Amino acid sequence: MISKNIYKETLCISLSPNKLTVKGAAIIALSWLSLQTTVQAQEAQVIKYAKPSWYFGVAGGANANFYRGSTNQLNAAFTPPATFHDGDGIGLFVAPLLEYRPATSRWGVMLQAGYDSRKGSFDQVLTACDCPADLSTDLSYITVEPSVRFAPFKSNFYLYGGPRLAFNMDKSFTYQLGINPAFPDQAPSAAVTGEFSEIEETILSMQIGAGYDIPLSSDSNKTQFVLSPFVSFQPYFGQNPRATETWNITTIRAGVALKFGQGQNIQQATDMVQDREVNFTVNSPSNVPGESRMTEIFPLRNYVFFNEGSSEIPNRYVLLTKAQVKDFKEDQLETFAPTNLSDRSKRQMTVYYNVLNILGDRMQKNPSATITLVGSSNNGNTDGLTMAESVKTYLVNVFAINEARITTKGQNKPNIPSEQPGGTQELVLLREGDRRVSIESNSPDLLMEFQSGPNAPLKPVQIVPSQVAPVESYVTFNNKGAGEALSSWSLQIADEQGKVQSFGPYTEEEVKIPGNLILGSRPEGDYKVKMIGQTKSGKIVEKETPVHMVLWTPAKMDEGMRYSIIYEFNSSTAITMYEKYLTEVVAPKIPSGATVVIKGHTDIIGEEIYNQGLSLSRANDVKRIIESSLAKTGRNDVKFEVSGYGENENNAPFDNKTPEERFYNRTVIIDIIPAAK
Repeated sequence: MISKNIYKETLCISLSPNKLTVKGAAIIALSWLSLQTTVQAQEAQVIKYAKPSWYFGVAGGANANFYRGSTNQLNAAFTPPATFHDGDGIGLFVAPLLEYRPATSRWGVMLQAGYDSRKGSFDQVLTACDCPADLSTDLSYITVEPSVRFAPFKSNFYLYGGPRLAFNMDKSFTYQLGINPAFPDQAPSAAVTGEFSEIEETILSMQIGAGYDIPLSSDSNKTQFVLSPFVSFQPYFGQNPRATETWNITTIRAGVALKFGQGQNIQQATDMVQDREVNFTVNSPSNVPGESRMTEIFPLRNYVFFNEGSSEIPNRYVLLTKAQVKDFKEDQLETFAPTNLSDRSKRQMTVYYNVLNILGDRMQKNPSATITLVGSSNNGNTDGLTMAESVKTYLVNVFAINEARITTKGQNKPNIPSEQPGGTQELVLLREGDRRVSIESNSPDLLMEFQSGPNAPLKPVQIVPSQVAPVESYVTFNNKGAGEALSSWSLQIADEQGKVQSFGPYTEEEVKIPGNLILGSRPEGDYKVKMIGQTKSGKIVEKETPVHMVLWTPAKMDEGMRYSIIYEFNSSTAITMYEKYLTEVVAPKIPSGATVVIKGHTDIIGEEIYNQGLSLSRANDVKRIIESSLAKTGRNDVKFEVSGYGENENNAPFDNKTPEERFYNRTVIIDIIPAAK
């Protein structure tokens, strides 16, 4: 438009004296060139189109058919003297196709339905007359082949696979007996034609294949063509053409598909994106300090539980590689946390699920320590021994423990079984607890203080809770719709004094920033958060919102300690086992004026009322032992709080989904809380 106006004005000025001057001609020429350049530039602007999502077309190729098995009676009216075995042939495949695959996804679906020839021929020599016998068939189908398509490398190469449903349309055959080579002048017999009997009218089988898309059109064409060479394999599974005899077909298909689809104008799509709104919000959590936490002496159960039907160490246990062993530390187990733990008591179960690594580490540090691994299985001693050997193999191969230091054996029941003779209730859960490998040792360096013998637990682990800001405490900036509308966006965060901090740029829709990066050492503050985004066409979008931020502060760390003792199923024998431990380890740690909170728990096996009484009885026994120990030293300055929670799952320290969680719920927990200063 600018060039045209210049041309008109110049033309009027140049021609006003009623003659064309040299200067006027030059101006006209320059203006004309300017106009032509603009028009050519507009004409040269190429509209680009995205790749289509829907494709239509046709596929064609050759079926290499391989017949195996045998056939003899061709139909009720004709049985040749020869039994035909191996055959092969090349048949035609042609079918229209439909394909859907979003340009941004690796996945798609395909559908082909058309003519599918399973043509083949067979040669056999009759022993009686040394005559060749020939059999050929024009067996063919209408095939329907839906497939799932996957591009593993986000490239033009793709894999596909799915079922094949075929409907028979031709079952004809031709049979001819040839002549004996010794009598070349003899005339061959007449050909016999007919149709196979007992042909399956419908066949359900499967196929897998691969292909490669070769674009034939540039992205400047709305209609885009693609040429796709492909190959597929259709195994003999389900491909028995007859309901009688043992015939089957394996087919390898090679061919090419020609597909076309229509792409969307990229500029139009961009304009549509520009019109979309983004919804910008900020969530700053209240970050109220959590409940108090204390150092815990966590008992380490000397059992490794195995899944029914498997002698492999379950994947819920943390298993290291040789390269990881050098970095393993018993007091830094967060690095080796198992996956899929529930929120309840993650720290404690992380300790237990590292039991084999803790054992291997301790055996490395104590070269004279030895162990016996006892596998217990209802399936017999051999299965139990195999389970024990799995644990031994792990310790030997990963921790390089001399195998002479580890003895293994198998038995039907553990030394202290959960399932009792004559028991009839909840046997599944009880037997899960009895399918285990027990770790036995007489080496004090591995065992809990004052414990010895085959049932002694391993030395407990001290858990000092780490105080690291969790992700839930971070400030969350949610820019919903930014993935489609914006090419990138950034944040400008200003405090009350106008000091601005910048973050970004980002391309994702949600960003989490630790509060200390914004607040520094300030406990809280008011901020104005501005989101500055750039659309895919270059336009700048801004949104602003106020927010009050609170710095995450760690939970109060009590100076107290937590101890636990564990019981066997329906048993109070742990009291005897732990009495010396409670007397000589726990009681001396109780300061003057402290409160000792004792809580008893059980698992979910058994009657609820019975479990309630059992948990309280265990808790009172622990109180009696500690109280008696303090009294012997002349102390009565400690306050006790005793409670029994039974199988109450709301108060249980662990879930009850696995045998190890149920074993750890058979516990009494002792919290030593010093007097307030």
